[in-house]
Amino acid sequence: MVAVTAAVLRGTGSPFTFEELELSPPRSDEILVKLSSSGLCHTDLAFAHGDMPAPTPVVLGHEGAGIVVETGSAVTDFEVGDRVAVSFASCGRCPMCLAGKEAYCAIFEPLNFGGAREDGSTTLTAADGSVVHGSFFGQSSFATHALISARNAVKIPEAVDLDLTGPLGCGIQTGAGGIINALKVGAGNSVIVSGTGAVGLSAVMAAKAVGATTIIAVDVLEPRLDLARELGATHAVNGSEEDAVAHIKEITAGGADFALDTTGVPSVILNDINAVTFGGTIGLVAIGPSTATIPIPAITGKTIRHISEGDSVPQVFIPRLISLYRQGAFPFDRLITTYPFKNLDHAIADTRSGAAVKAVLMFD
Repeated sequence: MVAVTAAVLRGTGSPFTFEELELSPPRSDEILVKLSSSGLCHTDLAFAHGDMPAPTPVVLGHEGAGIVVETGSAVTDFEVGDRVAVSFASCGRCPMCLAGKEAYCAIFEPLNFGGAREDGSTTLTAADGSVVHGSFFGQSSFATHALISARNAVKIPEAVDLDLTGPLGCGIQTGAGGIINALKVGAGNSVIVSGTGAVGLSAVMAAKAVGATTIIAVDVLEPRLDLARELGATHAVNGSEEDAVAHIKEITAGGADFALDTTGVPSVILNDINAVTFGGTIGLVAIGPSTATIPIPAITGKTIRHISEGDSVPQVFIPRLISLYRQGAFPFDRLITTYPFKNLDHAIADTRSGAAVKAVLMFD
């Protein structure tokens, strides 16, 4: 067993408490990672506040980065001392995984949200011997150490600041992959990006990197729209101050080729649908309310699809994003604000208020 310090959520809506826990040693196909940093994602907050169900008590966190300190007997791709970022869990053997579509793994939900390994075993124990659920997104990175399937990890080159790379495992690859892998936006295309948080701004940078010539950022916060312009948006639309659909149709002479919604807000999604040209495609990455409806006439001649984790194979796509970053074409470091792990509550408050685009927790 390994002694770890973790931020534990003991009930929906409860505050996080810092506790000393015991973490199981790695099984044959697992690696033990001493974390140096972990991104804070809106998905963590959705589970913490009950918008998405999670077993409690639980250790959340799913954008970890750190150093391998122990490997299981069957692990051949990693060794002690390797620098890794950690992404979502997948089984590796279902038809979707075998087709290179790990983000649509047949058991994605239980593997990532179930609070246990695939066989139901748990990895974390409280001081009194009681179970604390872990394995959140296959990692539970709100802790000093994480137990990870080797399938989840991606090696990070020495030339890159390791502490920047955790968010590549979820939020950043979701936005960038939505543009590059899923929608396949290309040179000369026009694209709408609704919502300019970490996911949306990653999409803006990706659209610029692949040569889209009309990149329209939509939000209601002017500072975020200003940042979107700096990162590659050719146009910015404030949805609270103008008719977004009319303005986008004017910019694009009739409608955009693509739209990526990162908000999950039904009215914004409908605007995206109406602002895309006949034959265009709309990608959704957020989970909206179950009561939301879409009028059938609005989608005639258009394609709408939900995108999980940017359609990414992390071991392929994260290195691609790092290459773009090193070339200056994907400056995702501009999204990041760092906080000591003990200041988790401050990071959460800044994430909610919009003061931080992408909060990253730093471990000692």
